[in-house]
Amino acid sequence: MKKPQSLKKGDKVAIVSLSRGLLGMPFCKHELDLGIKRLKEFGLEPVIMENSLKDMKYLEEHPEARAADLKQAFMDDSIKMIISAIGGIDTYKLIPYLMEDEEFKNAVRNHPKIFTGFSDTTNNHLMLNKLGLSTFYGPCLLVDIAELDNEMLPYTKEYFEKFFLNESSFTITSSPIWYNDRKSYGVEELGKPRESHEEKYGFETIHGSGVVTGKLYGGCIESIYDAYMGTRFKEEPEVYEKYQILPTEEEWKEKLLFLETSEEQMPPETLEKILLEFKKRGILQNIKGILAGKPMDEKYYNEYKEVYKKVFADLKTPILYNINFGHSVPRCILPYDAECTVDYDKKTIQINSQILEKPKE
Repeated sequence: MKKPQSLKKGDKVAIVSLSRGLLGMPFCKHELDLGIKRLKEFGLEPVIMENSLKDMKYLEEHPEARAADLKQAFMDDSIKMIISAIGGIDTYKLIPYLMEDEEFKNAVRNHPKIFTGFSDTTNNHLMLNKLGLSTFYGPCLLVDIAELDNEMLPYTKEYFEKFFLNESSFTITSSPIWYNDRKSYGVEELGKPRESHEEKYGFETIHGSGVVTGKLYGGCIESIYDAYMGTRFKEEPEVYEKYQILPTEEEWKEKLLFLETSEEQMPPETLEKILLEFKKRGILQNIKGILAGKPMDEKYYNEYKEVYKKVFADLKTPILYNINFGHSVPRCILPYDAECTVDYDKKTIQINSQILEKPKE
């Protein structure tokens, strides 16, 4: 698996709209400006890709334009990082354009770059993972870099700053504070803090025990489910099958699977249906363990716990719950394919391997 180089001052960062085309809408201008300002404060040079500021309707109707931006970002040797603007629902539509493009695939393999985002960006991560690139389930531009408060959220910023480091290992810890989603992201919210809460639970082992080491893999549970079942777009499983993007039965056996639920805040019975489908396919039995994300706004916190316990009751697969990634706020980074050790007794997460190469002089 190819690892990108860590960032240094002066590096260029590509901003891409790979799904929902919010970035170019007038009502998001204040967020775009703030995101650019924050990246510059890190000493980085933002580069907005050609189609990324086109309106929502255009980008919805032209997945090939979204794909072209990702290709161009990988083809440009001066760009060291690619950050997704936001998620959406139809990112899988980029896959055929990119997986049929030998130039793109060679660029990914020969010029690895940091790639970060979450939610439906899961589709991009899984495709890039198939091409041999280690990416990061982590912050996006609009709700993380462009946090509307006067500063980025401290926990999110701490993990974003790891993109500048060459650590041989690091730990993922529970954030002492969690935050509600904002009811509005309008310009009137600039400078206003989010509603915050002291973390009451920390990481919770809700099933199993012991110490497990595996390779990180996963994302938004709805996106992975859609890749198998085509609940939103019936042709989506055909796309995934054609390019053999999802792990084989043998490949699942080395994975530590991280799963989190989206801002749609699915009812517990939907989570149960999805997990039972994964169980039917042998995924939950084969993997090394589960890392389950903190539910957004802690909605269904206890109900989700009970669903996991019920579905896994006859399995040995251990589950660590309430982890700060994905749609929960704040967010850490989870590096795909990194070797990770989870101590389900001590409730600790350790990334064992260096996730980034040292930049060339």
